[in-house]
Amino acid sequence: MTAPLLWDIFCRVIDNHGDLGVCWRLARDLAARGHRARLWVDDASALAWMAPQRPAGIELREWPDGDVDVAPGDIVIEAFGCEPAPAFVARMAARATPPRWINLEYLSAEDYVERSHGLASPQFHGPGAGLTRHFFYPGFSSRTGGLLREPGLLDTAEAFDSPAWLAARGWSPRPGERVVSLFAYANPRLPQLLDALAAEPTLLLACPGPLQGLVSDRPGLRTLALPYLAQDDFDRLLWACDLNFVRGEDSFVRAQWAGKPFVWHIYPQDDGAHHAKLEAFMTRAALPEDWRALWRGWNGLGALPAQLPSLPSGREHAQTWRAQLAAQPDLVTQLQRFLGVSS
Repeated sequence: MTAPLLWDIFCRVIDNHGDLGVCWRLARDLAARGHRARLWVDDASALAWMAPQRPAGIELREWPDGDVDVAPGDIVIEAFGCEPAPAFVARMAARATPPRWINLEYLSAEDYVERSHGLASPQFHGPGAGLTRHFFYPGFSSRTGGLLREPGLLDTAEAFDSPAWLAARGWSPRPGERVVSLFAYANPRLPQLLDALAAEPTLLLACPGPLQGLVSDRPGLRTLALPYLAQDDFDRLLWACDLNFVRGEDSFVRAQWAGKPFVWHIYPQDDGAHHAKLEAFMTRAALPEDWRALWRGWNGLGALPAQLPSLPSGREHAQTWRAQLAAQPDLVTQLQRFLGVSS
């Protein structure tokens, strides 16, 4: 296949913004490389603040519960197993040249990802009979599909003027203050975290979410409540801070590209499966033990340390890990290669 191509991306918003954030970054990256993308989503309301500027190459469509008189594109991406409507799948099967069908899976550092990446699932029954769906796993090793990273991202991050950006928004730290961002799910460990942050002069920039209304100033800790930020500005926030607390998948990946120390609040699952997922990443990234203790404490898997680990050592590790990840091709480049798309 030769670019440009039409990509259909299907996304269901479960209970947070991460799925939509990943799908929008994917669509935007494809459009920047000359492709066209149709993003089918059941709740696009968050794009009002997440993506106020929309490239011409992206078309936003409502989720098709029934049939729609639209010819499927060259490539169909179902994000996180969201299952396109049967009528649309039937149209895929009826197309003279069937589209390539990709299930873009959730990000994990667990070993099964390397075993499952790229596997084919032929469809023998149902509306998609005759089609083949492939599983494409993002990940952290050369045996996975890599991570979303638009061309030039790391150069842009390195050239970024953090003090000027913070000052322009009225978020500048006072002399001697470290700057910390907070983006997390509900977490009963917040009071202990605030105590640890207050041990040294800290400016805490709290993103919208369940914890934003629970933070307040105290000796050693100054807090600011941030508005919702567009994706590019959220990236800049991560670049501007000395330490970032992030959650889910999209901000988790962007924190790694920021090259700053960070703490991941993994999405909690009722069966506890997130515990193994958290441990697998810490092992894959060779996270130092003092940082592992902080990660476990913030995720309820141990006591939260009374003091934060050394930020300079955390920054050194973060930049080494970022360089290791950047040595691998990004997700869209790998996806194009997997599909045989020539740019």
